[in-house]
Amino acid sequence: MRLALPLACLLGISGAQAGEVDQQAALTALQRDDSLLIDVRSAEEFADGALPGAIRIGHEEIATRIAKLSPDKNRPLVLYCRSGRRSGLAQQSLEELGYSQVINAGAYDELRPLLEAGE
Repeated sequence: MRLALPLACLLGISGAQAGEVDQQAALTALQRDDSLLIDVRSAEEFADGALPGAIRIGHEEIATRIAKLSPDKNRPLVLYCRSGRRSGLAQQSLEELGYSQVINAGAYDELRPLLEAGE
């Protein structure tokens, strides 16, 4: 029993870690015609406002739905949510499935003005 806490820490059971946000890489990837912009927020959040061209797939269902949208595992996938946490979790899921170009763009409210400035 004394090993339970140290073992939990080693295994990362204390909480999921989101992937690092890289907005510059996201902006670069979105300039490519083959990139896919994915909003991993809830349907309610998406209905309140989303980035142009974004497809909504909740972070909890992305692993089961991505193959239909992007069978090419080398296609750039740009993910965003409210804060970057859920997009980081989705990024981790996709990378575990073998997707090689998954970018956590972070927060919707931070990414939106960057995209509008680039238009």
